[in-house]
Amino acid sequence: MSATKLEIGTKAPAFSLEDQDGSSVSLSDFAGQKVIVYFYPAAGTPGCTTQACDFRDNINSLKSAGYQVLGVSKDSVADLKKFQDNQGLNFPLLSDLDLAVHNLYGAYGEKNLYGKLVTGVLRSTFVLDESGTIDLALYNVKATGHVASLRKKLGVDA
Repeated sequence: MSATKLEIGTKAPAFSLEDQDGSSVSLSDFAGQKVIVYFYPAAGTPGCTTQACDFRDNINSLKSAGYQVLGVSKDSVADLKKFQDNQGLNFPLLSDLDLAVHNLYGAYGEKNLYGKLVTGVLRSTFVLDESGTIDLALYNVKATGHVASLRKKLGVDA
């Protein structure tokens, strides 16, 4: 099972998911804004915590550059709320329990985990322009240093 990857220049798939507070959040809520949608395997795990905290620590400069950040995982709303509270996260965390949105974005499929081929969440980041077109599609990113690398690609100053 291999995920179909999204290409730069294509329209981002629409979605509506519940956030950490149980409120519905749709991609269309951000029409006319630049959006960073990132997929991560599991709230509270070391790599995902590192990545989420990097987004948290860089949120002001990303917002100043016009970007909204949305984190998506297969965690329950309750687990996302706990993760947000424990880490002081300052952006929406979205619950995709059935992996439907992961699959739309090609963020679920086969990956190499410690030398073994497994099926799971592919740590991925998508940058969308104001019209919802994909400007960047980054698959299998590393948790550590990803936000710094992304800022560089986006030309966002520290």
